[in-house]
Amino acid sequence: MPLYAQNPSTPEACLGLESNVDRLNCYDFFFKPLIHQLQVDSTVTKKIDVDEDHAATEINNIQAKPNNIQAKPNKVRQKINQNLTNLFSLEMNEVERSHSLLDSRWELSKESKLGTWNLRAYQPIYILPAFWSSDKNEFPHSPNLNNTVDQDQNLKSLEAKFQLSLKTKALENIVGDNGDLWIGFTQSARWQVYNEDESRPFRETNYEPEASLMFRTNYHLFGLNGRLLGLSLNHQSNGRSDPLSRSWNRIILNLGLEKNNFTLMLRPWYRLDEDAKDDNNPDIKDYVGRGDLTAFYRKNNHDFSLLLRHSLKGGDKSHGAIQFDWSFPISGKLRGHFQLFDGYGESLIDYNHRATYAGIGVSLMNWY
Repeated sequence: MPLYAQNPSTPEACLGLESNVDRLNCYDFFFKPLIHQLQVDSTVTKKIDVDEDHAATEINNIQAKPNNIQAKPNKVRQKINQNLTNLFSLEMNEVERSHSLLDSRWELSKESKLGTWNLRAYQPIYILPAFWSSDKNEFPHSPNLNNTVDQDQNLKSLEAKFQLSLKTKALENIVGDNGDLWIGFTQSARWQVYNEDESRPFRETNYEPEASLMFRTNYHLFGLNGRLLGLSLNHQSNGRSDPLSRSWNRIILNLGLEKNNFTLMLRPWYRLDEDAKDDNNPDIKDYVGRGDLTAFYRKNNHDFSLLLRHSLKGGDKSHGAIQFDWSFPISGKLRGHFQLFDGYGESLIDYNHRATYAGIGVSLMNWY
């Protein structure tokens, strides 16, 4: 019989056992009950600690409850600030940038920025040697009697039209790494090149300088990606004296959305009114409109755009226009260009004159 089975009085008695098995069993006799008790005590202590921590947390929550109520508005403000940050912090990956038409046009992403004072195309640049009108505006008129023509201008229905449009970035990254200031200029002319009887005059030339502050954005609407938000100060005039003078100034909001090879530009505007006696075209908003929408689509190197304008008024003031452009490849960078317009305001002198216009020619630069 081993020594520990005779109720050894101390653990030291286990040292006298020669067999390792008997010696270990002897130690178990003394220490196993103690280890079990320690495990029980530890569990109780842990439970007490957890209960105390839980109670302390509840007390703190009760004490901090008024502060939590006050903190809720702060959390709301933080959420709003985060959403605004996300709205203006678009970071497109390489694939998105390569397919982003708006990014290529306005240098929205950080990787697309080319610096300042680089000349770039703005609106389409084209020459239409044949530009035909269904209804010549022989007597341009306006509610301002100083801008009403009473002498026949002897115009031809067939003329030529061309447009030149450039822009450059004046300031870059105005707010952090976002916000660019662009300066643009567009000139379009209608040339009575086939009107030999009247010495082939330029019937109408429109000049359109503007300054635009453009920001990249990041939101989704109707399945489209909202990429652009901007504000433009726009002046448009024909540079002529009375009674043929026409001009106006606008503040234009720019909203740009896109998906793959499709873009949508929405531009509502506000006209800056002039003194009645100096206003060459006081009712221009009711004809040219209060905003426009341009849809663009590219497929197999063919570019299609559709422009819609409307006065946003009913009854006798319900006027607008639609313009369709198709640019197609000819050879290398030379492209053909077809344009069809119907409505009011094909040019400033015709702002309140409705007609259908069709033109064919070549283009060097398109919208994108």
